[in-house]
Amino acid sequence: MNEPSELLEVYDMDDELVAVMPRDEFYEQITKEFANTGNITKKVKSIRVILMTTDGRIYVQRRSNKKEQNRGLYDKTIGGHYMSGHTWEMTVVREMVEELGIPSVVLPPKDFKKAINTTNTDIIGIFKEIDYDNNFLSLRTTDSLPIVQPYMNTFYIGYYNGPIKFHDGEASGIEVHSVDELEKDIASNPDKYTEDLKVMIQKYRDHLIPADEIAK
Repeated sequence: MNEPSELLEVYDMDDELVAVMPRDEFYEQITKEFANTGNITKKVKSIRVILMTTDGRIYVQRRSNKKEQNRGLYDKTIGGHYMSGHTWEMTVVREMVEELGIPSVVLPPKDFKKAINTTNTDIIGIFKEIDYDNNFLSLRTTDSLPIVQPYMNTFYIGYYNGPIKFHDGEASGIEVHSVDELEKDIASNPDKYTEDLKVMIQKYRDHLIPADEIAK
């Protein structure tokens, strides 16, 4: 949720913690820095999540037209900031509830594989980490110039078959596509999609499979 009370840990480009500040203040600083220099020299921690049905179809979020960045574009299922004092796992659980109303759990890869066969994904989402990038560069559209923002980002995939409820105004809709359908539409209509989603579909294609293929 985009609230002034969110405190973010701010790092320099060498991954050294330099400050803890409200989210609004951080974004005001980096927006000015990018406008003046064309570069951003601070970063925060974040998550990016692709959620699938157990048959491997991907939930794609359409960002709200009220958003300042990537307005109205189709995006990864969830993205969010790591708040000061939280953990990566807490961040995933918090964002899934806040944005989509989904109860969830993040598991180590070994437990995730076992849980595929025993979890009722109609009532809870299960997630695992698939990658970490301490300098993930996110190209983001704005009303003026595009911004390239660095993040310390952890990537996740997950499975869920139950209902979705929008809660915090981050999204204006959601669609479900097979990977093949999504790749074809991205190729035909690239301007519909965020760069984040394009990168994730290409880089993590091998992870975007039906749950029963993981459980084998």
